[in-house]
Amino acid sequence: MHRRVYLATVGTAASASLAGCSSVLSVFDDDDDGPCAGEECDIGMSRNEFLPETYTASVGETVVWKNTSGADHTVTALENQIPDDAAYFASGGYEDEDTAIDAWHEYRGGRLGTRDTYEHTFEVAGTYAYICEPHVKGGMIGEVVVE
Repeated sequence: MHRRVYLATVGTAASASLAGCSSVLSVFDDDDDGPCAGEECDIGMSRNEFLPETYTASVGETVVWKNTSGADHTVTALENQIPDDAAYFASGGYEDEDTAIDAWHEYRGGRLGTRDTYEHTFEVAGTYAYICEPHVKGGMIGEVVVE
């Protein structure tokens, strides 16, 4: 008898614990609207990926990234993978890749916490590769293609 009460209690607790998970996961479903649906952003950030991974913009367009997860992230351009005449960009306003990466490791510089945004205006056509420094080893890499 006690075993049945225990199992019923464990089952109820597990169901209650998992109930919250579906609402978190539903933010990152594969529908056409993506994580920025109804929000003021172009690129969302899940636990370890940019959504979408590739975003197409027009010259002069301002692109907005939004941390739509519970993890801290950065947007850090890769200097050798942006057009030659393009302005460097990184959350935190750093002027080059080394400074942006060092800032993250020294004091979490460039940090985008949950619901924080970062924006950059793209003035030069081309492909821009960028990373999330704390999650780059997990494959959090994105690109903006400016036409």
